[in-house]
Amino acid sequence: MPRRLGLLNAVSINMSNMVGTGPFITVPAIVATLGGPQSLIAWGVGALLAIADGLVFAELGSAIPASGGSYIFLRECLGRARWGRMLAWIFVWQFMFSGTLEIATSSIGMANYTRFLWPNLLANPWSVKILAAAITALAMLALYRKIQDIARLMLILWIGMLVTAGWVIVAGFTHLNIPLLLDFPPGAWHITIPFILGLGNGTMLVMFNFLGYYQICYLGDEVKRPDRVVPYGVIISILIVTVIDFFISVSFVTVVPWREMVNPASQAFNAIGSVFMERVQGHWASGLMTIMIELTAFAATYAMMLGYSRIPYAAALDGAFFRYFGELHPTRRFPHRSLLLVGLLVIVSCFFDLVEIITALMLARILSMFVAQIIGLLIYRKTRPDAPRPFRMWFYPLPALFALGGWIAIFITPALQPHGWQYMAYAFGTIVTGVAAFLVLAWRKRDWPFFAPRAQGASETPVLETEGTF
Repeated sequence: MPRRLGLLNAVSINMSNMVGTGPFITVPAIVATLGGPQSLIAWGVGALLAIADGLVFAELGSAIPASGGSYIFLRECLGRARWGRMLAWIFVWQFMFSGTLEIATSSIGMANYTRFLWPNLLANPWSVKILAAAITALAMLALYRKIQDIARLMLILWIGMLVTAGWVIVAGFTHLNIPLLLDFPPGAWHITIPFILGLGNGTMLVMFNFLGYYQICYLGDEVKRPDRVVPYGVIISILIVTVIDFFISVSFVTVVPWREMVNPASQAFNAIGSVFMERVQGHWASGLMTIMIELTAFAATYAMMLGYSRIPYAAALDGAFFRYFGELHPTRRFPHRSLLLVGLLVIVSCFFDLVEIITALMLARILSMFVAQIIGLLIYRKTRPDAPRPFRMWFYPLPALFALGGWIAIFITPALQPHGWQYMAYAFGTIVTGVAAFLVLAWRKRDWPFFAPRAQGASETPVLETEGTF
């Protein structure tokens, strides 16, 4: 695939994925985790975790620049013939259950904001789900083109996202109501078990907002100078989005009372951006803001589907997925079959509840992607000390260890709360079924761990194998 993406493209793709509908759908839920404005400290905790984990992606993305991102990182760091092969396969497997859910959140958020404009048209919950599915289909069709055309459209959508966020921040800071921002409930700062659990939930929602700082890593084969573009694209995106999301949150809380915002039955809970702008600048402004948020949401759907469509493609080339999805479009040179697969799975995901989707996708991804990848980097550093590293993690290994502990803390938080076992079951269920599927296929292909691992180069040309993959 041609290398067309530069640093500006990397930042625009990452940021469009990260902002999207995130703060426009999660700020009320974040405020609800601790029951007051004190919940906004979760942005600080989440930013530290995102930067620490971003340094993991920055080092691996510059050292191993290839389409597929975490799939390639896990395979290379842990050994492509043994554990790396299995964990890379599990990553692809769980991606089918979590990555598509992540993309669906932007489409659902866009549909929810459309309901603010036409409440009667979208009064039926099923109509919102159908609209979300239609938005996904439109994004999939818009991606059916060359990467240079996609990059130009992505820049336009990114600029629209910046204008939307900037308008909210300026409107909020010119109408600051400090008493609302400091309207803490009694005992707000008592460090108790409920406080810690609430902070854990809030941080999980914040990290959902940050998801996407690694998006350029999935397009490694299409990046110019990946040794520079990938690490700086990751770090710059995290820093800018941290400022944007925090300022948006402060703007909302200083205009809309938090007690109204956390009520699930209120308009403020479901369309906080529109309600905020209506109270600041009137009905016309809320209508325009709603449209701009919808465009921002579409940019997120577009960016995520662009990056995630490369994962099945990379796995197919490596012999760890159906060979059918390892084909490029004959003239436009993009993985069109993999794109169609991801798009169809996202359409199905649009028919689930938004809050359940966010929790399930976060827990499903933490162990098989973030935790596994951090461990992989630690092993890669130890076993491959002479491997080229154009970018080296600052203060290694402290950021990696901090990120590891942070992800584990977020993972166990839901288990300590009512009904949390359902999400834990979902997370472990995707991993267990993935391991089972891997073992079945390994037995059928007479591969590791039942037989001696294949030669190092055997897995590099899977499309030519007559035996095939599953």
